[in-house]
Amino acid sequence: MWHTMSANEVAEKLKVDVKKGLTEEEAEKRLQQYGENKLKDKKKESIVIRFFKQFQDFMILILIAASILSALVSKWEGSHDYLDSIIIIAIVVLNAIIGLIQESKAEKSLEALKRMSAPVAKVRRNGKLQTIESKRVVPGDIVLLEAGNYVPADCRLLSSSHLKIEESALTRRNRSGRKKGRDYAKPKSSAWGYP
Repeated sequence: MWHTMSANEVAEKLKVDVKKGLTEEEAEKRLQQYGENKLKDKKKESIVIRFFKQFQDFMILILIAASILSALVSKWEGSHDYLDSIIIIAIVVLNAIIGLIQESKAEKSLEALKRMSAPVAKVRRNGKLQTIESKRVVPGDIVLLEAGNYVPADCRLLSSSHLKIEESALTRRNRSGRKKGRDYAKPKSSAWGYP
């Protein structure tokens, strides 16, 4: 939404003077309203609990039931041929291990994103440049970026000069994206039929 609005429309909507930035009082009020600018921490579960959660899928439960049923039928017939049951259980356990590994990799990626987040941000408040903790950046802050800075929050560019952003942590592409602070054309419609 913000990228489809002009810089003036964004400033008007966020009730901020681009030249002066927010006042300290307004920034504090928005910090109370929106909370700190940081990724939410999720309580970590033990590896055992995460392993057993892999078995909650309906199809996995059906496979386990099929394995048990196969073993019971083999015992009832007296053939004692449990190979099918063992194979099904082995596949289910292997699937749980793979799921656990993928989940762990996703968690590590999220942790890496948290570590990459900028510890400080340069903002314009009360008409002056200030360096603040990035967790104190609020909607409406005028953030100034310089070469080598991390982007401290989702931002709408107002202006730029030869700005390139390293987005590989988000997009998994190895090249930097050139960004321009310009007004974007408003889309005629979205997938839902309205802008």
